[in-house]
Amino acid sequence: MRDVRAELQEIFRQVFDDPTIVLKDEMTAADVDGWDSVTHIDLLIAIERTMGIKFATAEMSRLKEPDQNIGSFIRLIESKLQAG
Repeated sequence: MRDVRAELQEIFRQVFDDPTIVLKDEMTAADVDGWDSVTHIDLLIAIERTMGIKFATAEMSRLKEPDQNIGSFIRLIESKLQAG
């Protein structure tokens, strides 16, 4: 079984050029230095390419909502991988 958190953490480290990033479920974009609208798109593209999934526009927008965090992002990715 894939370790989505480990894969995602490696993608975050590459996109944000920060090898010290450690993903925690409660983290949000505000907790990651440099996470703005441009890096948000870069991150989603990197995740799609690396993990072989696609995000719908509505899913991409929903990720920015206040109740969303890394934990909910991981669950979304896992559901896409299972459906795949």
